[in-house]
Amino acid sequence: MSDSAYEVPKFQVWDYVVFSGLLCVSAGIGVYHAFAGGRQSTTKEFLLADKKMNVAPVAMSMLASFMSAITLMGNPAEIYNYGTQFFIIGLSYALVIPAAAHIYIPIFYNLNLTSAYEYLELRFSKGVRLAACCTFILQMVFYMAIVLYAPALALNQVTGLNVWISVLSVGLVCTFYTALGGMKAVMYTDLLQIIIMFAGIIAVVIKGSMDVGGFSEVWRIAGEGDRLELFNFDPDPRVRHTFWTLTFGATFTWLAIYAVNQAQVQRALSTPSLRHAQIAIYLNIPGLIGLLVVTVGCGLVIYANYKGCDPVTLKRVVSADQLVPLFVMESLGAFPGVPGLFVSAIFSGALSTLSSGFNSLSAITLHDIIKSYIKKDMTEKQATLTAKLLAVGFGILCIALSYVASFLGGILQAALALFGIVGGPLLGLFTLAMFFPWANWKGAYAALFGSLTTTLWVGLGAILQYKPINPMKPFSTDECSVNNMTVFTNSSTMMSELQNATTTLAPDRPPIAEWYGVSYLYYSTIAIIMSLILGLTVSFITGAQDPKQIDPRLVTPFVANLFCCLSAEKKKALWCGVRHDQVETMSSTEEMAPMKSNDGDSPRSNGDVTFVDENGKSSSNEIYPDLKDTKLE
Repeated sequence: MSDSAYEVPKFQVWDYVVFSGLLCVSAGIGVYHAFAGGRQSTTKEFLLADKKMNVAPVAMSMLASFMSAITLMGNPAEIYNYGTQFFIIGLSYALVIPAAAHIYIPIFYNLNLTSAYEYLELRFSKGVRLAACCTFILQMVFYMAIVLYAPALALNQVTGLNVWISVLSVGLVCTFYTALGGMKAVMYTDLLQIIIMFAGIIAVVIKGSMDVGGFSEVWRIAGEGDRLELFNFDPDPRVRHTFWTLTFGATFTWLAIYAVNQAQVQRALSTPSLRHAQIAIYLNIPGLIGLLVVTVGCGLVIYANYKGCDPVTLKRVVSADQLVPLFVMESLGAFPGVPGLFVSAIFSGALSTLSSGFNSLSAITLHDIIKSYIKKDMTEKQATLTAKLLAVGFGILCIALSYVASFLGGILQAALALFGIVGGPLLGLFTLAMFFPWANWKGAYAALFGSLTTTLWVGLGAILQYKPINPMKPFSTDECSVNNMTVFTNSSTMMSELQNATTTLAPDRPPIAEWYGVSYLYYSTIAIIMSLILGLTVSFITGAQDPKQIDPRLVTPFVANLFCCLSAEKKKALWCGVRHDQVETMSSTEEMAPMKSNDGDSPRSNGDVTFVDENGKSSSNEIYPDLKDTKLE
């Protein structure tokens, strides 16, 4: 695309109509669910939609929750700058979804929980539950700040509207319908918003392909521009994106989202049965792959149109994250309402993620902090009102913190790095708890804080001290108009100086810089490894938990079940002492009493289980005095 038209078209009346319509409909869904059904009068309805949600809205809500504006703008920018290697991340989805559906989610569902962090009290202690809960709050608040800032940046690019006015208006609308309509409003708006997201990005791909003569031409141009790359098998962990980082590294990054993130767990728990929850999770695979395909296609289309006159080099945009809205206005600006549709898609991604975050943060703050430490005897009416006020409070906090997000650079890498730095240690803690029955509460603390310290060290070092060297693909300005050559000359000189400086300084980088240079997609992998090593080491040093004293519902039998052809005796050996086959009756765990400890941290006991010995005789284990009468699902 030639750069002769330097002035970017602005929103027209129909664009504002389409965009305003999205905000009004989203708010209207919140108002409707505030007065429909039980009028959001209980915490079960407000936080879990009464556990009556159908599979389709739950599946689409899961998809929309973390496929935000970051995906719609960050993925195309990634392809434009670095090529199609990122597409391999789709392989990780095929590993993440089955693991989440069959290992992690069944444990949460069968325990009848509201907060995923309740599990950590049942398995370890109340203190571990609080520590993990606060870690999650930290992660989600900063992530949502990034999500809120990203669409505001897009709107500023295409309309000239002040970024912070955009942040305030979108944040308030999302806070309004989340606090008013609860989980039902969140999921039904997510369903609407994911449809708009697909419509907007597909419109860009179709029109952009037509502008250069079809997608076959787009593919040819991408090949000539060195943008087509899929199977880079370089084992060097410092290489940003390779087959290995995008397959195995990304698996642990996304597993932290789909398996143990409160926003996703809460959606699974809103379904009528575990089977419904698992179906909803599996339906994310075609959605994730579909969104990946169209966003990668969008990146190739934008490159094909700007191949001869790079807008980033010319400083027409501040960063590559703004390329998508720039292209939309230049290519689709003449069609009334279409730019408004795309910006609505951008904001749909943001609204779905923000509403999911507000609702999940409200749930864990209420259950894991307020009802556990501040006011244990809250009435149902007080708890519901508190949950709504918490949603409002987190909305205001995220609006304030979005200012910090403006300094984080590329939004896609910033978001995924955050999942690795903070989400990885949480995944490591839950994995330690569910797979290793010897782990005790002291090991849990070591696992969480040790892995979190490690990922913060490498992640912040890469951001603040020695940035990884990640060369981009080549860009061209050969087709720019004469009027813009002065701008290019200056920019080219600056880029040349920067490259020379990097080349000069690279040999002098200390050995620690290589540690900071590890791909951000390996942060979760590092966290998992550190969690298991530290957690098990400390557990065995301080006195490992006796597997026979563990409530079997708290430890997954997945490893044994994976080898279904083994004999019963061999499968029993793989249970490592946990009595999965001997449980006869167990109760709901909603009110499991804590076991006393010497240090006052109240590690969990695991209830009263009736075991059956080899001769068929029952024996009661008295460390479970408060569990009775409910069979294990």
